[in-house]
Amino acid sequence: MMTKAFIAILLASLPVLSSAAEVAPAPASDWIEHSRQLALQLGSELKGELGKAMAAGGPVAAIDVCRSRAPAIAARLSSESGATVGRTALRVRNPANAPDGLQRTLLEQFSSELTSGKFTPPLEAAFEIWRGDQVERRYMRAIPTEPACLTCHGKTLAPELAAAIARDYPNDQATDFEQGQLRGAFTVTWPAAAPPSGH
Repeated sequence: MMTKAFIAILLASLPVLSSAAEVAPAPASDWIEHSRQLALQLGSELKGELGKAMAAGGPVAAIDVCRSRAPAIAARLSSESGATVGRTALRVRNPANAPDGLQRTLLEQFSSELTSGKFTPPLEAAFEIWRGDQVERRYMRAIPTEPACLTCHGKTLAPELAAAIARDYPNDQATDFEQGQLRGAFTVTWPAAAPPSGH
């Protein structure tokens, strides 16, 4: 029975997936560190490509990077690792990144933690979903809004940038952010499988 959580926030309010599923905080193990590195790699590669795009073509070019390169990087990391690597948020720009119920609950808790200022970075969570004798492992790492994010996600956007976002993301919800607020989270989900012997 797992009793010790590797987690930065409380999971008491996690919704029940179904009568056959049980959600539990995850004990520290190698899969958590692997997940953390995948999230960091996605963030690092995306930040690097966004920086290059901004330098070469400004914010509109950065929007193109987010639209094409972010999914490509996530897909490559997913293929290489066997996990599903991606991003999600409470207010998404790309509808494909909308959170599921568990992710939404964690995002809301991340947001509360960031607002309170009473947490020790990084803000992350790892947990396991048991379905009978199989377990699905999930990891999330908060993405705070940094000054550079505000160019494309802040309260005031350049007219040409706003036009590009409206063209590419007609249902965009990802503006009006302030520095330090929760922008979203990196996510890593490992497919359900039987746990190793002795787990």
